[in-house]
Amino acid sequence: MKSDFALHDSLIYLNHAAVSPWPLCTTEAVQAFASENAAYGAARYLDWMQVESELRCRLARLINAPHAEDISILKSTSEALSVVAYGLDWQPGDNVVIFRQEFPSNRLVWESLKSRGVETRLVDLWSGEQPEQRLMSACDERTRVVSVSSVQYATGFQTALEPLGRFCRRENILFCVDAIQSLGAIPFDVQQVHADFVMADGHKWMLGPEGTALFYSRGEIRDRLRLNQFGWHMVQQPGDFDRESWQPSHTGTRFECGSPNMLGVHALNASLRLIEQTGIQKIHKRVIKNSKYLIELVKQHRNRLSLLSVPEPERLSGIVTFRVNDADQQTIYRALMRNGVICANRGGGIRFSPHFYTTRKEIRRAIEKTLNQT
Repeated sequence: MKSDFALHDSLIYLNHAAVSPWPLCTTEAVQAFASENAAYGAARYLDWMQVESELRCRLARLINAPHAEDISILKSTSEALSVVAYGLDWQPGDNVVIFRQEFPSNRLVWESLKSRGVETRLVDLWSGEQPEQRLMSACDERTRVVSVSSVQYATGFQTALEPLGRFCRRENILFCVDAIQSLGAIPFDVQQVHADFVMADGHKWMLGPEGTALFYSRGEIRDRLRLNQFGWHMVQQPGDFDRESWQPSHTGTRFECGSPNMLGVHALNASLRLIEQTGIQKIHKRVIKNSKYLIELVKQHRNRLSLLSVPEPERLSGIVTFRVNDADQQTIYRALMRNGVICANRGGGIRFSPHFYTTRKEIRRAIEKTLNQT
C-alpha cells in the first residue's frame, strides 16, 4: 500500500497512465543490481539469467499465457507492434481495422504500411453505441488484423475484448491487443479474449521502468511473423557461439535479437512481485473504487467540471478524464503540475489516473486544487 512507495509529500501522483513512480522494492532491486555490478561485474550473470526467467514467468502469469516461452521481453509497446506489423506477409489490398482514437503507437505503425498497399480502416470510437460491433462491421474478406487498446489512453474507455477476439478467431483475422493501460491494474486473460498478440510496456500500471516491455505471441502462429532483427540471443542455442548453422528459437526469444536489458529486467521483476503479492484482483477493486470516487466528485461539481470519461461500470478503468468548464485546459494542467498534482492533458481535458495505493484524501485534494485554479 502507501508504505510501499516513497513519493514526496508535496505531490499528489495521478499520472500512472503515463509514467509510474517506482515502488520501494523496485528502487532497492535496482540499487542492489548496480552495487553488485560495480563490485563484481558480470561474475553473477547466471543469477541475472535466473531473474530474467522469473520475470518471463511473472509476465506469463499476469496475462494467463499458456507458457512462459510465449513471452518476449522487448523494449517497448511500439517495438512489439512493429514486430507484428512488419512480420506479416501483407498483400496489396489487405487491410487492418483499428479505432480512430488509438494512441499513435497503435495507429502510425499500421498507417506506415500504406506503401505496401495495406489500408488502415479507422472506426470512430464515439460515433454511436456498441463500438466493438462497428469495429467488426468494418472488417471484410481482406482484413488481416484487428488491433485495439484494452483501455483507451485519453478517456479510460475499456474495450470489450472477448467478443472481438471470438469474432477474429472465427473469421481467421489476427487479433492484436495493446494492453499498456490495463496490465497491472485490471485482470487480463489472453486465452479468454482469444488474443494472438499482446504488448505492454512496464512503466505505467505495472510500476516498472521505461524500456522493458511484454510481448505475447500465440504459439500456433508465432512463426508466421517474418524476422527482421537477428543476433546471438534469438537462436535455438544462444550460448553456442561457435555453431555455424543456426535456427531461430521456437519460443518468444526469437524476437529478442541481442543482449537483454538486465537492469530493466531486475526492476520490472521487483515491481511485478509487489503486484503479485498484493493480488491483481485486490488492486483492480481499489483502482475502480478510486475511479468511481473521482467520477462522483466531478459530478458533484458539474457546474464547474464536465466528465469526459464513460461512467458505465463495464467501461471503467484507472483513467478518469474531465474538463474544467470555461477554462483553457492546458493552462489548468500547467497550474496543477506547478501545485504538485501530477496528471496529464489528454483527450481535450485533464486526465487523472490514480493507482491502487492512492488515497481518497489525495483524490479529494486534487479536485479541490483543480477548482482553485478557476
